[in-house]
Amino acid sequence: MKKIILITIGLIIFHSCKKEPEEISKIIVAEIEKPIIIEEFGYILNDYKVIKDTIRKGESFGEILDRHHIDYPAIYKIAAVVKDTFDIRKLRAGKPYIILAKKDTTEQAQVFIYQPSKVEYLIIDFTDSIQTKLGRKKVKTVIKTASGIIESSLSEAIESQGLNYILAHEMSDIYAWTIDFFHLQKGDNFKLIYEEKFINDTIPVGIGNIQAAFFEHKNKPLYAFNFVTDSLKNINDYYDENAKTLRRKFLKAPLKFSRISSRYNLKRRIKYYGNRIRAHKGTDFAAPIGSPILSTANGTVIASRYHGGNGNYVKVKHNATYSTQYLHMKKRNVRKGDYVKQGDVIGWVGMTGNTAGPHVCYRFWKNGRQVDPFKQKLPSAAPIKESLKDYYLIFINPLKDSLDNIPSKYLENSIANN
Repeated sequence: MKKIILITIGLIIFHSCKKEPEEISKIIVAEIEKPIIIEEFGYILNDYKVIKDTIRKGESFGEILDRHHIDYPAIYKIAAVVKDTFDIRKLRAGKPYIILAKKDTTEQAQVFIYQPSKVEYLIIDFTDSIQTKLGRKKVKTVIKTASGIIESSLSEAIESQGLNYILAHEMSDIYAWTIDFFHLQKGDNFKLIYEEKFINDTIPVGIGNIQAAFFEHKNKPLYAFNFVTDSLKNINDYYDENAKTLRRKFLKAPLKFSRISSRYNLKRRIKYYGNRIRAHKGTDFAAPIGSPILSTANGTVIASRYHGGNGNYVKVKHNATYSTQYLHMKKRNVRKGDYVKQGDVIGWVGMTGNTAGPHVCYRFWKNGRQVDPFKQKLPSAAPIKESLKDYYLIFINPLKDSLDNIPSKYLENSIANN
């Protein structure tokens, strides 16, 4: 760097040999001194002493400003003005903030910038008058592709490639009605076209929509395309390559990720009861305590209470034919009479009632009789409107071509192993 500066100075002097010494000096200074202007949140940071820190556990807004030389009468005044925009009592420990302070001996704070997320920020400016602003950083959406092969689970296949784990949850939602994710097979594979969001072009801040997906399960290809069916209400859903909905009226399980620890079995024998037959009319899904339990379909809560061996439980009536029940909850999240939608969290996994371990016992009624949900042929949800079908088929053509052309990790691994 020093050599470049010396060469630059030499060239300037050479080409300015006919100028006066004072003029040459001015040219040299002008060429060398070009400070980089750093601007963020609408402020030129060069004008301040910039102090970056995080909210400490139990730390208050007043303590932060006091530490940066704002007296308490001024703090009370700032808090009073800010309360209509933001409740300063909701500052969360571990979240970052920036103090813009004077560049003099007082180093007194002038601006407080709190960042509750990577995208959102709150500015409290008390330089002269007190002003507040809630803002969002500019987010850029990038279209990305991915593919993978199942060795043990979908989440393992996603995370082993360094992909965002949320993709596993999104895919489990898309295919929840068509794939049993508790029984994936080694060799099942997938491809994705999805949105990832960035700030400053480099900092990832989350996943957007999965635009299109392909999942090969038990050698059966399953396509899924995100399509807006009502642009005014922004209603969208996933359909296959023939415009058929992937959604069923019931989820296959009330938990996103779990395992079946005990199936519906009318001839189950239990050692605790002398190896006598005691029918098990539910399906047990083992999961850690606190795992969210989901309503498997839309409906009305007809019971939410604690009762004997069932412990905390919720029962949902979906229509005149079907009802479902969820037992042994740690805590319930709904009340009798509440209307719930498919996928809503109605409680959390626990060990209340008669149970030897954390799980949810999922019971399924058809016409008032408990049945095995996995042996029911459940009706499909509403299909795409006929008036939109032709447009949909045109819309998905380029997406399907792009999916088909994504290099398959499955094929790559198969070739490598041969």
